[in-house]
Amino acid sequence: MKIQESAENYLETILILTQRQPSVRSIDIANELGYSKPSVSIAMKHLREDELVTVNEDGHIKLTPSGLAIAAKIYERHTLISNLLVLLGVDPKVAAEDACRIEHVISTESFEALKTHAKKHV
Repeated sequence: MKIQESAENYLETILILTQRQPSVRSIDIANELGYSKPSVSIAMKHLREDELVTVNEDGHIKLTPSGLAIAAKIYERHTLISNLLVLLGVDPKVAAEDACRIEHVISTESFEALKTHAKKHV
């Protein structure tokens, strides 16, 4: 399933927040991304409909297995690309911003080549 970049960003953010805190709610996502709570609520509705997240009666958001797979893929891309750019001398903030854009458009083939290169040379 091909999902939009915004959905990938939400899933990645949920993954990151889950690693930092015991539970994630819409307000946490809104604060992390600087989005309005209504925007996040609409996005969570779409992610629920696509079965990428679940939201319990207390408003706690969890990634489904398919949501986790997408989030982990995007987060791996972000981390590797950002780290490689920093190693090349790019300012860490700029590297993170650029990685955030690149992670959504890079092909699987190109990313795997970067990953292989990093394992051999970094």
